Amino acid sequence: MKFNPLYFLVLLVLASCGGTKNITNIENTSAKEVVAAHQAANPNFNTLAGRVQLVYETDEKLQSITVSLRMEKDKNIWVKASILGITIAKVLITPTSVSYYETIGNTYFEGDFAILGEWIGTPINFQQAQNMLLGQSIFTLNASEYTSAVFQNKFKIQPKQQPQNFIHSLFLHPENFKIASETLSQPKDDRLLSIRYGAYQNVDGQFFPTSILIDTTDKSSKTKIEINYKKIDLNVAVSFPFDIPQGYEKIELN
Repeated sequence: MKFNPLYFLVLLVLASCGGTKNITNIENTSAKEVVAAHQAANPNFNTLAGRVQLVYETDEKLQSITVSLRMEKDKNIWVKASILGITIAKVLITPTSVSYYETIGNTYFEGDFAILGEWIGTPINFQQAQNMLLGQSIFTLNASEYTSAVFQNKFKIQPKQQPQNFIHSLFLHPENFKIASETLSQPKDDRLLSIRYGAYQNVDGQFFPTSILIDTTDKSSKTKIEINYKKIDLNVAVSFPFDIPQGYEKIELN
């Protein structure tokens, strides 16, 4: 059974941030101050519910779908994709597992995050995926290991020494220390992950991106994911119903 990544992509629907330190003189701001302010911008909510328009594009196809999101921070991400009120897929993400089913082909998947790592092009876990969608760095930033510079009115953060065949860099907005863009590249393998964030909106005193654009490329394929937020509510009552229907065929991923 061929794996359709679209139903995993609906998990890429989530963003928020907390308070930040106000820094006015960006030219003289140290890497330690920038990293501390970015870490202080971590999300501050218990639950999140929203609706999102997701566009998935490869060389072969273009698909657009509206999804409903429910999240309990650091514990669950639940997404339902529907067309005309009919459920076509559900996804449940926890720190230890990824599960989904889709009704068109009557198939389901249960497993760990290895498939997401294969698709994105770099190993990824729940916390990294959550950070990516919150406008936070995928990697833990140790100020002593990173440099900070001002480029085009944004903070450019990158490691003092990049690992072999692995380049990581990110740009932060000075007004809220959320990420404007982040890239991970492996030049020898012609592999690139690029994440760009749209303008941030204020919801209940916290910042959320209005859109996220994710591009992945390797030697043989290109994938583009665009996420546009239509509605976001914080700290509302949510549940995470997820039962794989009987008779569905389990997908085995190589």
